[in-house]
Amino acid sequence: MSSSGALASSPVRRPEQHSQQRRPQRRPEREPAALAMRIGLAAAEAALATFARHIDLDELADGDVDFEGAIGPAEWPVFSLVIDTLAETHAGDGRTLDERRADALNDLARICMAAKSRAATA
Repeated sequence: MSSSGALASSPVRRPEQHSQQRRPQRRPEREPAALAMRIGLAAAEAALATFARHIDLDELADGDVDFEGAIGPAEWPVFSLVIDTLAETHAGDGRTLDERRADALNDLARICMAAKSRAATA
């Protein structure tokens, strides 16, 4: 039988048949929102690990940190995405970029610590 004959003989489902079929239930941890949150947490953990490997805490205390120069080019995209997202400015926010980034690093550490403690209790 030719391939066109096989296609012609295969059953065609109508749209109303699709809605009548029952979809398998997804486990809660496989829901799109849960997966997106895990991807975000993975990015946050990667950014924090990158920070810990590359940033000199003495330089950070002095306030003279060149983030882009300290973070390797391969790790910069994820680190930058996470830090810039957390350091986003809002109307009326008078903090400098360095102040927002310092707060972002604190937020990043809190996110990772909270996720770690939550995973330990789960």
